[in-house]
Amino acid sequence: MTQPIVVHKYGGSSVADVAKIKRIAAQVAARRAQGAGMVVVVSAMGDTTDELLALAKEVTPHPHRRELDMLLTAGERISMALLSMALIEAGTPAISFTGSQSGIITSADHAQARIIDVRPTRVREALAAGKVVIVAGYQGVSEFREVTTLGRGGSDTTAVAMAAALSAQVCEICSDVDGVFSADPRVVPAARKLSQLAYQEMQELAHCGASVLNAAAVEFARAKNICIQARSTFGEGTGTQILDAEGGPVIQAVATDASVGLVHAPGAIDVEGLCALLRTHGAAARELARSGEVLATPDARRAWIIAMADLHDDDVAPELAGAYGAELCTDVARVSAVGRGAVEDRVARILDDAARSCGATVLAVDCQRLSRSVFVPRAKLGEVARAAHAALIEAPRVV
Repeated sequence: MTQPIVVHKYGGSSVADVAKIKRIAAQVAARRAQGAGMVVVVSAMGDTTDELLALAKEVTPHPHRRELDMLLTAGERISMALLSMALIEAGTPAISFTGSQSGIITSADHAQARIIDVRPTRVREALAAGKVVIVAGYQGVSEFREVTTLGRGGSDTTAVAMAAALSAQVCEICSDVDGVFSADPRVVPAARKLSQLAYQEMQELAHCGASVLNAAAVEFARAKNICIQARSTFGEGTGTQILDAEGGPVIQAVATDASVGLVHAPGAIDVEGLCALLRTHGAAARELARSGEVLATPDARRAWIIAMADLHDDDVAPELAGAYGAELCTDVARVSAVGRGAVEDRVARILDDAARSCGATVLAVDCQRLSRSVFVPRAKLGEVARAAHAALIEAPRVV
């Protein structure tokens, strides 16, 4: 009988110190003792990635993309080696592999590479030899033999891709929360845990800032029909299943994101040039979908959203202003209603009312098929999110 394979992924907070790494080692060893072949994907310890990025910026305000990937991948290598050592010390055979050693083949795009193939030859051999395999998340190797990284949250994608390549029984994404909630519990204390979510809903939540799962990982899982279990690393909760399903209530959750920036520009500009300039600074821009009958972007200018974590250069704002008359707004946050009813006008009105009730100016709006978002000053994020959650999720009626 073929041994079932289980893939676990542990985020940075789960492997933040040696004590936690030893606890994870004990959990993994216990699961292996039950007869499962264990593959464990790890992120960098705690804030290691941010600390390495800060070091790079001390050297230069414009870190070279290739060298930055070489630097940042060191964080996951530290985690994988320490966890493997902890397992071996406890009497469980284990071996650690980098992304390239694991067979993670990616595109050549430094900092934002995509997985294009997984060739887990060494992983299979180690499993056949009875070892627990520890894989460095977030990284791979291009077809040009260059080390690459998969972007923020890329360890999730590593885990799902490995699960697909190994035909794993389950892919468990372990973090400091027990699954996916109807809002970030740190922002909205009344948030409720969701027992199940459809792939599309989870992917949209991730796009809107929910940090439990990476959007690319969910997309990969959907394509390969991999069931994801999001659960607490050390808790006893039941977690949340992410799978192929019809979707739940009209609005499933309220997502928040304080890591975005907005670029406002006059309507008649060279859009391709503006987006190309942002790409040279590491940030991919997406134009907001406007809905004039509900809310309009103030002064009718066009607006683009960028992920500030991708913007590794600090001097893009004056370049945007000088070349295109565009303004980069960083003191902004996004509050999104996610679910099948997001396109309905009444959801737009509720979000607008939530912002107004908190005295928050709506800086921009965005409407996608499964989400509707308002952008407000960052200081108002919590208030607006709690008001929106109260109306959309906590209210006895279904909106």
